[in-house]
Amino acid sequence: MGTVELTTIDEGVLQITFNRPAALNALTWELAKDFLDVMDRVDQDAEARVVVLTGAGRAFCAGFDLNGYGDDTRLEKLGAPRGLLVRQAEVATMVTRLREVKIPIIAAINGPCAGAGISYAAACDIRIAAEGAVFSAAFLRAGVSACDLGVSWLLPRIVGFGRAQELMYTARRFDANEALSMGLVTDVVPGDQLTAKALAIAEKIKQNPPLQTELTKVGLSVALQSASLQDVIQFENRQQVLTAMTEDYREAIDSYLGKRPPRYSGR
Repeated sequence: MGTVELTTIDEGVLQITFNRPAALNALTWELAKDFLDVMDRVDQDAEARVVVLTGAGRAFCAGFDLNGYGDDTRLEKLGAPRGLLVRQAEVATMVTRLREVKIPIIAAINGPCAGAGISYAAACDIRIAAEGAVFSAAFLRAGVSACDLGVSWLLPRIVGFGRAQELMYTARRFDANEALSMGLVTDVVPGDQLTAKALAIAEKIKQNPPLQTELTKVGLSVALQSASLQDVIQFENRQQVLTAMTEDYREAIDSYLGKRPPRYSGR
């Protein structure tokens, strides 16, 4: 068993689990490498429709492991400036992989979610939380800038710039209900219902055509980064024409009119 596990929890639904429960799933070199390997496997799985990201034990991810990242030999070989930059790029790549994978990712936040953990949760498409989950953009408290692992780009777009400033400057803890009120998570459920809630959301996603869902994720990312409404509309126009030419476009309409479950082919 590695520090990151990949399992199938339902048809077309994969679960990625941070698996260092004794350390609250804190980030190490081994975990980063295992995670990136797992993401390669997700990309190669043609049957996957949704991913659920969660943590083993009582935490989601408590951030960078302050007892050591585990790459001291590499750091000594490369020297501090280059070695630390390589390390930083490595853990930041975890964020971009979450954003770039073709299918939607649901963060099922089962417990403490701090520092790097909040960055990884923010990089997911949908976030739900257990009632006991706590959050913190804790970077300043760890002695580094709070602008880390994409959180300065992601968090303001989720909760608004003013709230993101307050959370990042104070590094304070806040609970799942406050996370819900600010829009960081969409649902808060009892801990024993977290997986069921994630699967219920995944099931609704699976009722939609695969390619159309993938292109919606791409389109949302493009729109989020574009300053021009007209540019976004031009991009959307091409997506609409492309998806309307698929077999699944007709199946979506026929199944809706026929009041039956869709049978998508991905074509």
